[in-house]
Amino acid sequence: MKFSFALAVLVATSASASDQLRSTVRRHIPRSTKDCARAAYFITNEPDGNFIIGSDIGADGKLTFKHATFAGGQGAHAITNPIGADALISQGVIQTAGNNVFTVNPGSNTIAMFSIDPEDPTNLQMVGQPVSTGGEFPVSVAISEQSGQVCVLNGGKVNGVNCFKQDPHLGLVQMPNTQRSLNVNQTTPPHGPPGTVSQVIFNNDGTQLLASVKGVPPVGGFIASWAVDPTSGSLSADFIKSGSPQGGGLPFSMTLIPGTDAILATDPGGGYDIFDFKTSQEASSTAFPIPGQVATCWSSLSNKTGNYYLTDVVTSIITEVNVDSNLKGTIVKQYPQGNGTGTIDSNIASIDGNDYLYVLTPGALSVMVLSLDAPGQTTPVQQFSFQDAVSKAGVKTSTTNPQGMAVFLGH
Repeated sequence: MKFSFALAVLVATSASASDQLRSTVRRHIPRSTKDCARAAYFITNEPDGNFIIGSDIGADGKLTFKHATFAGGQGAHAITNPIGADALISQGVIQTAGNNVFTVNPGSNTIAMFSIDPEDPTNLQMVGQPVSTGGEFPVSVAISEQSGQVCVLNGGKVNGVNCFKQDPHLGLVQMPNTQRSLNVNQTTPPHGPPGTVSQVIFNNDGTQLLASVKGVPPVGGFIASWAVDPTSGSLSADFIKSGSPQGGGLPFSMTLIPGTDAILATDPGGGYDIFDFKTSQEASSTAFPIPGQVATCWSSLSNKTGNYYLTDVVTSIITEVNVDSNLKGTIVKQYPQGNGTGTIDSNIASIDGNDYLYVLTPGALSVMVLSLDAPGQTTPVQQFSFQDAVSKAGVKTSTTNPQGMAVFLGH
């Protein structure tokens, strides 16, 4: 098995110190009246205070910083050597659903729910208080489209999943019979990237909860799946393990393949894998290489192009992939983003028939914005440098801790 992910790091640089804040920080910038309400979010994930950075998405796809909202706890960084840009070694640390944002505080072992102001979606208000995740070092969040059930993935010494229901006044409320262990031998913070958890998602119809776990070469990783009770939301007592295919071994992000029971999982052990759950809760899987990749770990799907966009933190290359009806993957094109930028979490926003790809690049303290014009065709739109604006708002950022990418599109 090819394994170069342990080298997937960027050199850390220090950011200027700032006061620890415990309230919403707002820097108001006038909004064009013709703009619809749209926003993009990521977290600073700093150990002395974790903030949600909210930016306007304009009609042209460009970002403008608006608000920084205290997430209610502390950030944290996994133990890697040397310290890398992917602090949580995961995907899905911040998510949106309906008019709410959900994220975790990895250093405080909590998860929090925020309501979105429909007039200004960068203006977030915490609902209730942060609640314990029931484990240590939470790194990923999933929300069921069918039920609204919120599940979190813990990646520290106490690892596994735990689920909550949404309450408009109390925030997140623990659901019975949903806390389940992955039994991964880890520490808090976890040592990695090998041997760490990666992401939690629901499958297309909400009947399964999936969690990806990286292997420790030569032992491969796996996808864990729990059955979800359609009435109570409780999880099966034990998970079914679907092992990584030959040529893979480090399943990272998971992106659903529409119209199927399959997922595309990035895999820095070689490129990406496709797991197919069509005939069994134990999936069959196939590995697809990306020549020259080092740490392909994050993925997003464009409804406009029908293709997947995979990012590599070391090469800073975005790889566009097509998956056909037979679940065969093919590389369409690659898009270098500049050495050292460190392309990690991504998401896609559809605006007036155009798809825009947002990629967090901690190495450059920026977000890359690309227009997805057609299969194999992208146009650079913006390199949104957020450091100065966020610093002026009194919030600390660094090149090693920012994580996540979520978008909200006004209803």
